[in-house]
Amino acid sequence: MSSNGSFGQQATSAHVPPLLTGRLKDLLAGQKIVMTGVTGFIGEQLLWKILTELPDTRAVVLVRPKGSLTARDRVVGLLKKPIFKELAAAAGGAEALCDARVDVLSGDLPNVPELPRDLDVVVHCAGDVSFDPPIDAAFQTNVLGTQALMEAMLAACSDQDGKLQRIPHYVHISTAYTAGRRRGAIPEAAHEHDVDYRVETEAALAMGQRVEEQSRTAEQLAILRKQAEREHRQAGFLTTAEDTERRRQEWVKAQLVEAGTERARSLGWTDVYTFAKAMGERVVADLGKDIKVSIVRPAIVESSLVHPYPGWIEGFKMADPIILAYGKGQLKEFPASPDAALDIVPCDHVVNAIVAVCATQPEIGQPEFYHCSTGARNPMTFREIYEYIREYFSQHPYTRSDGTVAPLATWNFPGEQPVLRLLDVAERAHRIGDRAITWAPRGQRTRDLAVTLDKQGKNLDFLRRYLTLYGEYLQSQLHFVDDCTMALHRSLHPDDVASFAFDTSAVDWKTYMQEIHAPSITDPVRRLEAMRKRRGNRASTYKELKPSEPGTVLAVFDLDGTVLDTNVVETYLWARLPELSPVGRVRELAQVAASLPGYLGADRRDRATFLRSIYRRYAGMEKARLEAYVDEQMTPLIKDRMSPEALKRIQEHRDAGHTTVLLTGVIRPLTRPLEDLFDIVVAAELATDADGVCTGFLTSPPMVGESRSAWLRHHATLHGYDLAKSFAYADSHVDLPMLNAVGNPVAVQPDVGLLRAARKGGWSVVDWHAERTLGRWRLPRRSGYDKA
Repeated sequence: MSSNGSFGQQATSAHVPPLLTGRLKDLLAGQKIVMTGVTGFIGEQLLWKILTELPDTRAVVLVRPKGSLTARDRVVGLLKKPIFKELAAAAGGAEALCDARVDVLSGDLPNVPELPRDLDVVVHCAGDVSFDPPIDAAFQTNVLGTQALMEAMLAACSDQDGKLQRIPHYVHISTAYTAGRRRGAIPEAAHEHDVDYRVETEAALAMGQRVEEQSRTAEQLAILRKQAEREHRQAGFLTTAEDTERRRQEWVKAQLVEAGTERARSLGWTDVYTFAKAMGERVVADLGKDIKVSIVRPAIVESSLVHPYPGWIEGFKMADPIILAYGKGQLKEFPASPDAALDIVPCDHVVNAIVAVCATQPEIGQPEFYHCSTGARNPMTFREIYEYIREYFSQHPYTRSDGTVAPLATWNFPGEQPVLRLLDVAERAHRIGDRAITWAPRGQRTRDLAVTLDKQGKNLDFLRRYLTLYGEYLQSQLHFVDDCTMALHRSLHPDDVASFAFDTSAVDWKTYMQEIHAPSITDPVRRLEAMRKRRGNRASTYKELKPSEPGTVLAVFDLDGTVLDTNVVETYLWARLPELSPVGRVRELAQVAASLPGYLGADRRDRATFLRSIYRRYAGMEKARLEAYVDEQMTPLIKDRMSPEALKRIQEHRDAGHTTVLLTGVIRPLTRPLEDLFDIVVAAELATDADGVCTGFLTSPPMVGESRSAWLRHHATLHGYDLAKSFAYADSHVDLPMLNAVGNPVAVQPDVGLLRAARKGGWSVVDWHAERTLGRWRLPRRSGYDKA
């Protein structure tokens, strides 16, 4: 091995890799293949291929438990997927198929369990495949995971003294882009560089610890806390604290992602993914000196060409979000070089090549490299991709939710800088709009604008992230030599060609893109959106109510803005103005108007402070007379402001046997007209002196924000209610803790903060409107009060 860690082999056109000497099912008969990554994209199809085409080969899969699922549970679940249907049916079910053909090892990388001592081949498919993982996570999985697996393999094949008794064949699935930022032809060989994987791994792990410690400094926590308070102060300290911790974790991840990207690029790689994968290859070089080693380097793996069926794919890959965004009319331009090739390879070609490589016999200590790619023999440029996809969406247009057809942009490929400048301008405009919307008056137009802004922000975030991750791939000026791969393909037995072909030069790109790949990624999205359209915009938390055992389910309602189209200032004026003379009314209105800016500021900072400031104005009122006045004069106005939809929903809950609760910060006298609708009313209590005159204070803090969720949890614990089955209805961001406390939260005509939380949580958003018959500014009659 050379001093820089390579194996010393230089791939040239003269190099001939080990070739196949028979049918694959015969060459691999009786062999035990240990696999990682079978729950991933390539690994799943590789397992399917082994079970389908290699009847006498035993698969051993390393799978980690997940939650309550054991490793075997996960494998059985995998074998219940559609591609395994025929195999499972023939075996008598997924569990029988697992027992007959698959051995399951419970473990994870780098925590690898003891491997079977009679293993023949190890195929390492697992790894962190995202292009921007945190640097410590990338090295933990792709470097230390590889090291742990190889050490476990060597231990299984050695005696107690560490002497090899069996020579295994280790097949490492890497990526073609371990070539980094090189240009031109990339040979099937070890890449020349002097980077020490041990030093880089140690530094990556230390970086993770250092950034974690930095995130916990007083200075950084103060910045994050203030950001959380600006968004969630109204909801309470616990909500703010929870969001602060979320922001801290996101900050740590972002710092580690940035550190990985910069370290990778400083050493000549495009990103931390390819950097860590390249370091993983050096681990293989270091530990594979005495065994048979093959390294398979796929390019950008996309949907299958033929097997298990045309278009088979799991999740979205690199090119797919751009294809969908273009079809939806969201991408007006794209910063790729029109003549640069996007090196796409169908998944089944990669899997077929891996199986063929498993059947070869490389020389000990002389690893073989195989590129699974298309750029050298059958390149497809970005310009061609654009033309294929534009024609596809012209023939199969994407229909928006409003029934209109999304317009298709004409890409002129102006280059990277013009697109980035346009993106910068759009992001600045979006930030200004996003700040402004938080001050806009509540209403349907504001909510519609917030939704539009959120969609635009999501699109801008997607484009920024995509360009950050894949920008260098869009200007690619390299191609991967695949002479060894093609030599291996030509050695396939004639009877294996139909099932195991991997000659990518035979792919007709127009047919593949328009008839196979584009439908495979767009059809599921169209079906999902059609289903949502049939279901309507109402999400699952606004459920059809079914009868339940009394005393088990709560239905909790906020009052102002939810059940009633009122607010505490308006109801205060209803109560106060009728008792005043005309001059007194003018004076009171002027004082309230002058106080409004302060009230609004208090409301944005702390709802409880705002309510206290309003209730101070009740000082001097006789509580008993206020209650009588509400009963005799204000009840018609209050009921006139009640939403018929709210009334209907409350009754539905009562009919279902649910306990209905009015949980509000409004003073109790104003809830009297609604008491017959609710089993429990929790409201603010006005304090009085010995003569029953209101002091302007409350007997206890108003029930807002986190105090509501605390009351709910306490009440549910005391009386045996199931909050997971309970419901809550509210309109304001301040009610977020209460809504989070139940299993079925519903946002009613929400403000922007709650609307965004509801959309993020998948909660129902409903509009309840009062059908007012009385004028907005009509006051109750003065009878019942003496003049002031």
